[in-house]
Amino acid sequence: MANKKVVVAGATGLVGSAALRHFGASDDCERIALSRRKPRDLYGARHVPIDLTSAEDCRRAAAELGGATHLIYAALYEAPSLVDGWRDAGQIETNDRMLRNLMGALEPAAPALKHVALLQGTKAYGVHVRPLTVPAREGRSEMYEQPNFYWVQENFLRELQRGKSWHWSILRPVLIIGEAMGGAMDLIPPLGVYAAVLRAQGRPLDSPGGAPRGAQAVDVDLLARAIAWSGDAAAGRNEAFNVTNGDVFTWENIWPAIADALDMTPGAHVPLSLAKEYPKWIPLWDELRRTHDLIAPGLEEFVGLSFQYADYSMRHGQTESGPPSIVSTVKINQAGFTEMMDTEVMFRKWFKLAKASRLLP
Repeated sequence: MANKKVVVAGATGLVGSAALRHFGASDDCERIALSRRKPRDLYGARHVPIDLTSAEDCRRAAAELGGATHLIYAALYEAPSLVDGWRDAGQIETNDRMLRNLMGALEPAAPALKHVALLQGTKAYGVHVRPLTVPAREGRSEMYEQPNFYWVQENFLRELQRGKSWHWSILRPVLIIGEAMGGAMDLIPPLGVYAAVLRAQGRPLDSPGGAPRGAQAVDVDLLARAIAWSGDAAAGRNEAFNVTNGDVFTWENIWPAIADALDMTPGAHVPLSLAKEYPKWIPLWDELRRTHDLIAPGLEEFVGLSFQYADYSMRHGQTESGPPSIVSTVKINQAGFTEMMDTEVMFRKWFKLAKASRLLP
């Protein structure tokens, strides 16, 4: 009999799919995948189709949630204008409602609930509106004065948990790298498509971003392990933790490794907005899909809003080197999660996997 029943909300996303993959390796764990669309790979989980914006839909799914012990809440709504949407009242309200709807159905159905893992990020420190205090630390550097769905979700969860036996943990990853399709914030599809277009034109892999700055990233599988750790560790109860690979990079320095992983040579720095240019690539991408028998869908379905996210992450339009975007991981390390990963190795890993699985040519 399974010792855990893990519910993963947002199962088609980057973090949700990694969580399914992680817990799929466990023999004593029942898994429920919640999402509107069926994930490409369930890793042994049972899929429950659900629209989290609908309280009625969540109540309908409540029977499937009975006996749940752990919830990984990786669901996310992003506005069509991604970066501007991070400060939009409608985006905040929608994300707030989604969590409330799910918890309203899950908590009564799961009296044995032990843990809820909630995902935030560096927007908790205002990275999208101001330079970070370096390093940004949990409990000291939060930008609570900036409207953000993080705060309404966090406040709701704190109040709901008060006096109850279950606990929560908040994970704050930096730039997440992994494999997904149609996500809002996944760099492998947009950069992989950009590289494929250049290679088809006989060009090297030019770097499209703006001026460099020091940054951090996290491998999505490492993040999944951190989420699992937070659900069992006494030190993770009702605490927030930054999560990174443990090192620092600049796009300038990591670019040769990305080019090598994609079987290309690094080119020059050629500033380019991927979000503005990609409509021109749609016919060529369809041709590449046919020629290479790719499993990746059409360009917009494959990349989603991530062309916008690539421009943001690579600082398109920024002509001066910015202050570093660095968070501290001392807290999570001292609490007991000490895993680290080389960021160059991470980028190589995911681009090679995307090619091997025929997502990229």
